[in-house]
Amino acid sequence: MKRIFTISGLVLLCFFFVNTALAQSIAIKGKVTDATTGESLVGVSVAVKGTSEGTQTDVNGAFSLSAPSTATLVFTYIGYTTQAVAVNGSNTIDVKLVAQNNELQQVVVVGYGTQRKVDVTGSVATVKGSDLASQPDANPVSALQGKVAGVQIINSGTPGSSPQITLRGIGSIFGSTAPLFVVDGVWYHDIGFLNSNDIESMSVLKDASSEAIYGLEAANGVIIVTTKKGKGKPTVRYDAYAGFSTPTNVPVMANATEYATMVNEVNGSLNGGALTFKNPSQFGTGTNWINLFLHTAFTQNHNVGISGSTDKTSYNFSAGYYQQNGNVAYNAYDRITTHMYQDVQVFKFLKVGYTALLEGDHSKDIPGDLMYKAYTAAPVVPVRYADGTYGDPGDFPVGNQVSNPKVTLDYFNQTTQNYKFNGNAFAELKLADYFSFRTSFGGTFSHNEVQAYNPVYTSAANGVPQGQQNQISSLQRNNVDDRNWIWENTLTYDRTFNKDHHVTVLLGQSSQRLKEYSENANAKDVPDYTSGDLYFNLGDNSTVTDGGSLETRESYFGRVNYAFKDKYLLNATVRRDASSVYSSNYKWGTFPSVGAGWVISNEGFMKDQTLFSNLKLRGSWGQAGNGSIIPNLSTAQNQQFISNLGGNDNLQIGSGLTSLTPPVIYWEKSVGTDVGLETAFLNSRLTFEADYYIKKTENAVFPVPILGSLGASSGTLTANQATFENKGWEFNLGWRDGVGKDFSYSFNGNFSINNNTVTNVLSGAIPLVGGGGGASGGNTTTRTIVGQPIGEFYGYQVVGIFQNTQQIANQTVQPNAQPGDVIYGNNGQKVNLGNPNPKYLYGLNANFRYKAFDLEADISGVGKVSLYNANEGVRYGDENWTQDFYNSRWHGAGTTNTTPSAFLSDQANGQPNSFYVQDGSYLRIRNVQVGYNLSSSMLSKLGITKLHIYVSGQNLATFTKYKGFNPEVLSTGTSGINQGIDNGVVPIYAIFNLGVNVTF
Repeated sequence: MKRIFTISGLVLLCFFFVNTALAQSIAIKGKVTDATTGESLVGVSVAVKGTSEGTQTDVNGAFSLSAPSTATLVFTYIGYTTQAVAVNGSNTIDVKLVAQNNELQQVVVVGYGTQRKVDVTGSVATVKGSDLASQPDANPVSALQGKVAGVQIINSGTPGSSPQITLRGIGSIFGSTAPLFVVDGVWYHDIGFLNSNDIESMSVLKDASSEAIYGLEAANGVIIVTTKKGKGKPTVRYDAYAGFSTPTNVPVMANATEYATMVNEVNGSLNGGALTFKNPSQFGTGTNWINLFLHTAFTQNHNVGISGSTDKTSYNFSAGYYQQNGNVAYNAYDRITTHMYQDVQVFKFLKVGYTALLEGDHSKDIPGDLMYKAYTAAPVVPVRYADGTYGDPGDFPVGNQVSNPKVTLDYFNQTTQNYKFNGNAFAELKLADYFSFRTSFGGTFSHNEVQAYNPVYTSAANGVPQGQQNQISSLQRNNVDDRNWIWENTLTYDRTFNKDHHVTVLLGQSSQRLKEYSENANAKDVPDYTSGDLYFNLGDNSTVTDGGSLETRESYFGRVNYAFKDKYLLNATVRRDASSVYSSNYKWGTFPSVGAGWVISNEGFMKDQTLFSNLKLRGSWGQAGNGSIIPNLSTAQNQQFISNLGGNDNLQIGSGLTSLTPPVIYWEKSVGTDVGLETAFLNSRLTFEADYYIKKTENAVFPVPILGSLGASSGTLTANQATFENKGWEFNLGWRDGVGKDFSYSFNGNFSINNNTVTNVLSGAIPLVGGGGGASGGNTTTRTIVGQPIGEFYGYQVVGIFQNTQQIANQTVQPNAQPGDVIYGNNGQKVNLGNPNPKYLYGLNANFRYKAFDLEADISGVGKVSLYNANEGVRYGDENWTQDFYNSRWHGAGTTNTTPSAFLSDQANGQPNSFYVQDGSYLRIRNVQVGYNLSSSMLSKLGITKLHIYVSGQNLATFTKYKGFNPEVLSTGTSGINQGIDNGVVPIYAIFNLGVNVTF
């Protein structure tokens, strides 16, 4: 680390003392207006070309700055054509910007800088912060759903939880599959701490050429988040909404009468056996456990901020409060956020600034398996008896049903708290006409605390110690502290030669330190006072364990961009990373990339055509790394044991290996190729973009079974030995136009196709099995094998239902089957049952404006994906069934040939099979918002610049064939091999809000 600081310090010292030889500067002022209307434009970016100097226009469209007399000023404003004006010694420059629909002239945020979209050679998608803030999501990542091609978002119904996000398919089964988030230059793996109202834009880097500049962290994609800065005169804004959420797509369970009928069938009533329940109808509808826990809940969000700028400084300060009660009883989440940004032009050659983000959140948690328990709980058991005591499943013949879910929830006491400080400070130094230097230091300091208390209780009457109970109280607290920092230095050379050749060269150096420390404490017999008086020293048998990790990184990187006449583009990058967690031979990794583009519409032979407003062809290739592999993965594991070698007096202590690993484990490498076409027609009203990509994960960490004779009890060997491939297409289509001066509208749609395959494993065709949480008895439900996708569902293909004993006698594959059991096809051999990796993703966004009214609508969907409904598949006795199953089940010869009997836990029906694999495709109306802008003449009397009132609805409807809670299913356990298994997913919810946006 001393070496890192020495190098960085010397670099800074050299640049600060270099002879800048600045050209003679003059004072320049002027005004920027709309070329058509003459209206003053506020917040126009005015930059001195080739430098980091610049300013913005004020509320009157005016600006002033100092620049060399030979400089060129570049005027950039969203929705207008960028214009460059030579100073030529003039002190006054007035500019009229032309409104245009040419998106290729827009500025796009890329790694360590910005580019015009026309200059971008990779696949980069940009989403405005305003499009994210319009969605009532606690996590801004959720608001990306359906807006960017190739990006899959899986949301949870638990308030405050982070969604799962993948870009262009899953590329790892042992490492993280989440992209890298870069917020104002600081690196993160989750941005749940960030308020959507504080975001200016998100840039999604999807191809290896764009990602490679971030090296070891970029294999799963990169999302660059830019937070808001101040523009123009001081402005105060208030944004808020309040409303309610309600669960959607909730399965309808069998009622008590239907349940009792099916229990009788399981226990032999169809064959004349004794009735478990003599009179099923006596129970009526019974207890609807799911509806008992799910309810409508209140949600609210408030944000207030102040921002502005002068020729010397820009600032933005904001604070927000978000609160959402969960749709599951007792569940609640609230969060406070603050955002601070300021930059100061200290001298004409020096700008300094900082960004600070502070966040604190608190949640009252629910048991992770509560919804599964509610799904399977016997409806014949009441919540409480007439005397007020809890209903006890032990009082009813319900097999292995031993818990009352209400007892589980009532005595569950767990809270989670997070406190985070994130931010950075930077300095930008102009060294000469074409050189600029930037240094930034930032990081994150966070504290996560989970506290759980299990009191003494009994669910039986009169305190009798039977039924559900806990006789010894316990307190557990887990604290995790992160202390991470990153220091980056970049030198940029930007120059145009002879008006035709534009060259930008970036050189950079980065240092990182990632430190985590955790503590876990437990105590027994802790008195139950209040949550503020739960201390470990009040109890007995206190234990404390701790752990942690430390990683340091050193990086060097560079990039060259070249453009000739805005027609021929070339981009090349290379990054070299070193990490302390890998062995010396594999400590350093090199990640190169190259991209090229041809703007065909700028060619001379295209000058007279009127079909294309823009036509661009681009291609790229690059490499990136996945450095999330467990640092100590290559350490062999062993355990001690005591052996009796011939009597009580001959005990010997020994040890044995539990796992084998190769001597070296290192990061996975992503190698990607992308070819893209960008077009615009009809004066850029119609736009179309298409990409074809191949992304391979090489040196993927892959565990395979090994012989028991090798002595490792785990039975697997883990090594860098596999290759995974994702390849597919992405399409974006947009249309925007207007009718007259009062009505305008736009449509933007995206569609992507992805195919995931394991292409090679050095150890051969031995499969990796997983998905043990999908079926009873520890049966695995997935496998990963060469030639197939990661985590495919694997089991028996159901081809029918045995109707009678004669049919069973006529076959030999399932000799122990009973009537009502499923029939296995393929001669009783297991087969591929479905793919949890979606093949199709799509989204549609529409906007309409008519005078003071506006309407926004978003639709998203997933196609050709399978889910394993473990709510039905994990069964040990007389768990409840859905009403759909009751209506379609086999209950006698000839009743059905597609759905088995209620005996789902037997040796045939309970095995992993195609009956539990269901179509997980869905189409969702993601968001609809209708708003109205009050007239400026009415507002001016109140001192208000803008007042927008709206009503919105999110997740209004989901169209799906899936029969579980939610077709969005988060992966559990090891990434990839356990995806798509629904074992008690919390239902998604619809949100209805009334909101307001006010600007003073």
